[in-house]
Amino acid sequence: MGMNDTPSGERIQIGIFGRRNAGKSSVFNAVIGQELAVVSDTLGTTTDPVKKAMELLPLGPVVFTDTPGLDDEGELGDKRITKAKEILRKIDMAVICMDLRQDNTELEEKLLLEIKERHLPFLFVFTKKDLLGSKETEANRQRLLECLSIEEKQSCLWGQEDGTPIREAVTANYELPKERPLVSDKISPGDRVVLVVPIDSAAPKGRLILPQQQVIRDVLDAGGIPVICRETELEKTLTSLKEPPSMVITDSQAFGVVSAIVPDNVPLISFSILMARYKGDLKAQIEGAKTLDNLEAGDKILISEGCSHRRQCGDIGTVKIPAWIKKYTGKDFDYAFTSGGEFPENLSEFKLIIHCGGCTLPVGEMRYRITHAKNHQIPITNYGVFIAYMHGILERASELFV
Repeated sequence: MGMNDTPSGERIQIGIFGRRNAGKSSVFNAVIGQELAVVSDTLGTTTDPVKKAMELLPLGPVVFTDTPGLDDEGELGDKRITKAKEILRKIDMAVICMDLRQDNTELEEKLLLEIKERHLPFLFVFTKKDLLGSKETEANRQRLLECLSIEEKQSCLWGQEDGTPIREAVTANYELPKERPLVSDKISPGDRVVLVVPIDSAAPKGRLILPQQQVIRDVLDAGGIPVICRETELEKTLTSLKEPPSMVITDSQAFGVVSAIVPDNVPLISFSILMARYKGDLKAQIEGAKTLDNLEAGDKILISEGCSHRRQCGDIGTVKIPAWIKKYTGKDFDYAFTSGGEFPENLSEFKLIIHCGGCTLPVGEMRYRITHAKNHQIPITNYGVFIAYMHGILERASELFV
């Protein structure tokens, strides 16, 4: 990924939902201005989500996703519905397509209820107008509006041939959220911020990982001066500065080494803790880390990552964190691991969830996972928060934000 590219997780996520043959793919193609999704009269043509990243002014970078029909059938159909619901967890806005000829609205009512519970903006697009007469079209539209108990102004769009009205309606109905700072609100112009970036076997060749890129940009936006080094050069870097830095931000894996070097009067945080604040619920994740002390040997712990990558011998999720837990508790636990879009629907078997920073996940997906854990009354924490707790420096590492 180039430094100027907008990561998918930072784009506004707009999902297109509906029944099979409701016109979703036609609407998707019209909105993006390309014949990217296959359109057919055959039920279930869209078998996997189809995504397209684009610029949608004045909103900025967005991702439109066409999804399989929510009324699919059979064993394979159930899997397609699961894929569509995974997209539903990620979105910031929903576009719901409805065939004007349909009679039953039960599926759409359930979908709309879930969308409203999450306080998401939505837009209805009525399709198949060309298959009806004008009087029948208007009567059907009014009937559907009444069944769904929605305002006409949110649902008066027709057809799928021209994507311009739909794009305009999306921008009109979506309100940009307040800016979410990573750390810039804690930095004054001219502050020196030391960023500790370990270069080991897990570090991507020739580039920095996404949270490191984002923090550097956030520091620069605040007028701060980022000073970047490895943990092996940290002591020399601090000595070379005329004044102590305003803060030190480290990779969580180096917390132990870095905390022994950085003076107590200098705030010390990690990239992962910043991500917990940026995309999650830092307070809940701090409380989640503390529940480690109450676990019994044999309890099941879920370690989940938002991205998919090739596991290496020193992988933080599958190797380092379990080893640190063993050293801290002296106990053996049962571990389960997930990555990418995988996240269990049923969490009842777990006693603790340890999640990565979620830098590649949309905000909606990360917050869904945290809320889902809360609903199951399962404590959830974050890599950086958890590692800081096991190293006895969580209070110091979170004092700027709590």
